Amino acid sequence: MERPPRDERSPGLPLTKRDFLRSCALGLCALPVAQVLAFQENSPTLLARKGFIKPRRSPYFTALAGGEARCELCPRQCRVPKGQRGFCRVRENRDGQIYSLAHGNPCAVHLDPIERKPFFHVLPGTRSLSLATTGCNLHCKFCESWEFSQALPEEVFNYDMPPEAVVEKAKSMAARSIAYSFVEPTVFHEYALDTAALARKAGLLNVFHSNGFINPRPLRDLAQWMDAANIDLKGFTETFYRDLCDGQLAPVLETLKALKRQKLHLEITHLVIPGRNDDLPTVKEMCLWVKRELGADTPLHFVRFYPLYKLQGLPPTPVPVLESIRATALSAGLEHVYIANVPGHEAGNTFCPGCKKKVIQRTGFMIGETHLKEGRCGHCGKPLPGLWA
Repeated sequence: MERPPRDERSPGLPLTKRDFLRSCALGLCALPVAQVLAFQENSPTLLARKGFIKPRRSPYFTALAGGEARCELCPRQCRVPKGQRGFCRVRENRDGQIYSLAHGNPCAVHLDPIERKPFFHVLPGTRSLSLATTGCNLHCKFCESWEFSQALPEEVFNYDMPPEAVVEKAKSMAARSIAYSFVEPTVFHEYALDTAALARKAGLLNVFHSNGFINPRPLRDLAQWMDAANIDLKGFTETFYRDLCDGQLAPVLETLKALKRQKLHLEITHLVIPGRNDDLPTVKEMCLWVKRELGADTPLHFVRFYPLYKLQGLPPTPVPVLESIRATALSAGLEHVYIANVPGHEAGNTFCPGCKKKVIQRTGFMIGETHLKEGRCGHCGKPLPGLWA
């Protein structure tokens, strides 16, 4: 989740994620505001049009009898008939082979604070060029980007923006990283992979915010080019994933462990939905799992829920509930636990787990006073996990 509530948005950030993505759907993505890409008027990337632009054959499939093909990108393993598409809506069987309709075909390109992803332990105060396409391999009832995640590429406006153009634009905008974000990057895996390889050569960091619902082989291929990942751990029961996401928990846990083995910087986001995944014993079990499998220093963001998509009948998460959940996580031994989507909350700051003093002060996504020296607490010298330089 990357959006503050509309009436409490951070100073200097007039566009919410939802506002921006909706403008893209209407073909208004060339917005004349400072944060959005200031494309030159004669640039071909300015010319958004509906549909997919340059389909790319995927390496992640097995041809089957009768012209069918099994997509092997994610745990769904969609068996796709000839001429049809898989669950994600952007992978199509063409003559017995799976093609991605999302390569070089973003519906949203945006310059963001890295904190919006959210990454609180990656180059604080820097900007990240964010990419998104249509499609998703889950169907979360609380999705804030459902107009895109559940859409066909024919239904929104997209840019012809190959990987080379993305990297050049990031450099020209003085971005320090490229973020594969907004909607699920797994579905535009080949696009992210090609872009990330070029970004690495250009000296840019690659970060991605994902649901973690991906198969081991494509994850390994992508992780070699990534520097940091934020994974949505949406709940901690198979029932939650089945009923609210049309997915599974086990593959997400395997993704988290695999990323830890790959030694990527890892952060976790957990959207707290009233009455759905805010049970304290289950939250404690999740936090103990994180501590045991990923490390006590793994940053964990507890995000406030606001009524969205198919859960509009629920109330926003009460702030005291978030505070109780954060206290549970800290008591379980986690060292960096944040409360997000509550601008100005004290738990949006970074504290040293050693001396307990404030190391990075935040107001929304804006960085204030910092006491960080070469990745260490400026007060006591304790090393802090992250990518700081």
